[in-house]
Amino acid sequence: MTRLKIDFVSDIVCPWCVVGLGALRAALAQHPTVTAEIVFHPFELNPAMPREGQNVVEHVAEKYGATPEQSANNRQRIRDAAAAFGFAMNGDASSRIYNSFDAHRLLDWARGAGRQAALKDVLFRAYFTDRADISDPDQLVAAAGESGLDRAEAAAILASDAHADAVRQAEAYWHAQGIAAVPSIIFDDRYLVQGAQPVEVFDRVIRKLTQAQAATA
Repeated sequence: MTRLKIDFVSDIVCPWCVVGLGALRAALAQHPTVTAEIVFHPFELNPAMPREGQNVVEHVAEKYGATPEQSANNRQRIRDAAAAFGFAMNGDASSRIYNSFDAHRLLDWARGAGRQAALKDVLFRAYFTDRADISDPDQLVAAAGESGLDRAEAAAILASDAHADAVRQAEAYWHAQGIAAVPSIIFDDRYLVQGAQPVEVFDRVIRKLTQAQAATA
């Protein structure tokens, strides 16, 4: 049995992070003798995003200079890529980008409770499939409950500054490591894969690491 540590640096409002996670999981499924520990780490694409969020078309126009047509084409590319892994992207020109800091605080808490992956999946689905406001405390408490976490404890965390320092420290660490875009996936502290790469790319890295472990066993 091969054991891999995988650090997955991402943001809840990053659609390519959904695709990248789908590709990573598909690659891991091809290696039944590999046990992978995936740890999700915070990265805010828009740390200054206000509470009310911003229209997605306005946002990509301001940030990337994309036209409405380019934005629509990109949404379709993402929708098709996510669908290949069974994930429904339901965004359109009226969708909004939200601040994700509180979601990252809950994910930091969920890691200690052993429910981080479950919460990550619920948050991705809430934002991209159900088009929920993932900065809203009520939505976050509901997501916590759906992922098997205690709703009252989640509400208490959101009403406080709990896990805020941990998120900021983690973000600072990954920035210091040179991570400037997501998804960024680090295998065993040795191999970095950036972006929503095809399954084959992740498969090659997993094979290389399993062979290296076998050679030193």
